[in-house]
Amino acid sequence: MKIQTQSCVVNGKYDVAVVAQEVNYRGQGTLVKISRGGICGSDLHYYQEGKVGSFQVRQPMVLGHEVIGEVVASDSPRLTPGQKVALNPSKPCGQCKYCLAQQQNQCTGMRFFGSAMYFPHVDGAFTQYKIVDSAQCIAFDADRDDKVMVFAEPLAVAIHAAKQPGDVAGKKVFVSGVGPIGCLLVAALKALGAGEIVCADLSPRCLAIAGEMGAGVRLHAAEADFSGYLQDKGYFDIAFEVAGHPSSLQRCLEITRAKGTVVQVGMGGSFPDFPLMLLIAKELNLLGSFRFVEEFELAVAWLAQGRIDPLPLLSAEFDNHQLAQALEFAGDKSRAAKVQLVF
Repeated sequence: MKIQTQSCVVNGKYDVAVVAQEVNYRGQGTLVKISRGGICGSDLHYYQEGKVGSFQVRQPMVLGHEVIGEVVASDSPRLTPGQKVALNPSKPCGQCKYCLAQQQNQCTGMRFFGSAMYFPHVDGAFTQYKIVDSAQCIAFDADRDDKVMVFAEPLAVAIHAAKQPGDVAGKKVFVSGVGPIGCLLVAALKALGAGEIVCADLSPRCLAIAGEMGAGVRLHAAEADFSGYLQDKGYFDIAFEVAGHPSSLQRCLEITRAKGTVVQVGMGGSFPDFPLMLLIAKELNLLGSFRFVEEFELAVAWLAQGRIDPLPLLSAEFDNHQLAQALEFAGDKSRAAKVQLVF
């Protein structure tokens, strides 16, 4: 079955286009008609810089990894034509030591939608039709709101981070940086029963959204008084650093109580002046958080059940042919949180 599709591709820095491509479905995997996709920070990096980290775009690559759609045809009996699905963008190898230990987010051969890590690159899913491994399709009821369900991938990232320090029920929690992932983390922590959620950011707009998502106290990162949280070797049981900035991590280490836990979620550059003595003297636990494993299915379930409402984050919707305009708007952090493409 050959189908023509329109794909959103990046060729390099500020060079994107919507191009015609052909999909040839031969009965293996699942053919999905994409309905909606959310623009992520990595999509913006590929657009604004032509790369993510050291992974340079060297050939036209389809963007996008936060997508939902409808099954056209599948080799799986659990997936029927017309079934709505959220697409898990992770395709682990299934054979390395991490996959065998059910730690697929650490897979050494991971192929993730819309990544220039390999050459040829791994195409993303900002396209009208895409063939995927059937295991990547997580079904949800047809009456669920597409605008909500497309948040499954970033919510999975947030849930995975929220679970890193163990049980958060009743704990005093600090979230530094409340962009889209930080706000979804706030919502996940609230859903998991955190006792007190305080957050900080430089953007009043982001802080307002965080309040809608479940944060209690909201503090301006540069102007608020944090001295009360510094007494007695810190106040919070757990702090999540989501901004990816050295000053943000410094604050997290300072205001987390001795024997507490700091979870690094934000992806920043190098931290040359890391406050090692704070970590040592307070015997803090410092954890990383990367992508997700089983949390993707959990995120789909939570969204379908209405356990979390992500819509305060939705800033705009664009037709997929308005790719450049959508990316420009999404890159304006004074106006945009999450932007969705409609196919």
